[in-house]
This record gives sequence, structure tokens and C-alpha cells, in this order.
Amino acid sequence: MNAPVRTAPSAPVLLHEALGDVAVLTLNRPDARNSLSEALIAALTESLADIAADSRVRVVVLAANGPAFSAGHDMKEMTARRSDPDRGRAYFKQLMDACSSMMQAIVRLPKPVIACVQGAASAAGCQLVASCDLAVASSAAKFATPGVNIGLFCSTPMVALSRNVARKHAMEMLLTGDLINAEEARRIGLVNRVVPAGTEREAALALARQIASKSALTVKIGKEAFYRQLEMPLAEAYRYASDVMVENMLARDAAEGIGAFIEKRTPTWEDR
Repeated sequence: MNAPVRTAPSAPVLLHEALGDVAVLTLNRPDARNSLSEALIAALTESLADIAADSRVRVVVLAANGPAFSAGHDMKEMTARRSDPDRGRAYFKQLMDACSSMMQAIVRLPKPVIACVQGAASAAGCQLVASCDLAVASSAAKFATPGVNIGLFCSTPMVALSRNVARKHAMEMLLTGDLINAEEARRIGLVNRVVPAGTEREAALALARQIASKSALTVKIGKEAFYRQLEMPLAEAYRYASDVMVENMLARDAAEGIGAFIEKRTPTWEDR
């Protein structure tokens, strides 16, 4: 009798690496240009929830394997559901809701998330970059919201994009679908830093470690307040931010940090 044929286990769609107090999440569908399949969206959502509850992690770096950062939604996976009795309506709704929840989980995570972009980020892949708190891009990276070219306007990517760049820059990307290079993405505010190709991971980790050296409590307070005040009228934003500062001032780490500043020493954080 012939021995049973053993098939190689499929690679996980998301890799999770712990580098001290920095967690690196790596999109791992290089053959599919790291398109956001249902499984990858679920894996990202689960990992973000785990990281939120893990006090050892202070900063997250979101990277990708292969030549592309992410091509957006998996169009082959979506097209296959057009044969459903409702032409895919229920599935498309479920998928868009799941993806939107995952993007919001990045914003709501009490720890900063840095996108490390080595290649093209388009459609929902561009949305993923825009949803992160910071972004470091290779000089070889490119960005686009090209849905208009295939009759599917990038409406959900538009939400994150329009909260990162000025209206006319966002509208130009959305209406033309054109790729922009990394320097243009930096100029309009989509990414923070552009570094030589091949050095983006090192640069993203260096930035992550710099932030990880701060009080985790202070960073958590600041990130939450940043996004909340953006949606408020000016006077309401100042009232809210003033209340946040009062509570922050009463925290142990604020007393320690201010004391260390006055005494010209390095503070010791306890994240409380």
C-alpha cells in the first residue's frame, strides 16, 4: 500500500512577532498581494484584541511580506459570491462590516500602530495605512484608491483617507485612481517618513521603540483623546481636552515625569 501523501500545511495569513515591548504583525499572503481576505481580516481583528489586553505590548508595527503591502479586498473571493441567491448582498455587507470594524479597532487600540509600507498599498490596503496612527514608507512604496477604474468607488477607504489628508488631495486620489509615490504621500500627510527601500522595517522599529520608551498610560490617554477631540466642535474639544489633562495630571506617571524633568533625571514609568 502506498503511503498517504502529506500536504504541506498552509502558511498563516498573519504572522505575529514579539520584539520586546513591540509587536510586529505581518500580512502574509504575498502571492495574493496581501489582499484582505475574510480570513486575514478576522486574523487582524483577533490579534488586535489580544494585543489590547497584553500589557507587555506598548507599540504595534504592521508590515507585509512580498512586493505589495496590500492590494485591498480579495476581488476573487468577493466575485465568487455573486452566484448567491441574493447576488452576494448579505456576504458583501458582512465583509464590509467586518473590515470596517477591524479598521476601527486599530484606531481604538490603546497602543500606537505604525504601518511599515514596503510596496504598493491600494484601495483597502491604502485604507489600512491611513487607519494606522503613523506610517513609515519605503521610497519604493506607492498608494492609490483605484476602485473608480473598475466601477467600484473606494467608499470605505475614503473614510480613513479623508481623515488623513486634505479634501482636494483625497478627492483627486478617489476620482482618478492614480498611484502616488511615497514622497507625494508624505507631502499630503498620508505617511510620516520615507526611507530608502529595504530600510523601512528598521526605521519603523526604531520609531516604535522610541514611543515604547514613554509611559504607556500617557500614550493611551493621548491617543484616545486625539481621535475623540477631532470629531468635536472647537469649544467642546477644548473642554474635553482640559478635563483629560486634569485627570492625566493626577496620574502617578505625570508626577514622576514632571519630577524627573525638574530634577534633571530619567523618569521611571509604572504606567499608572
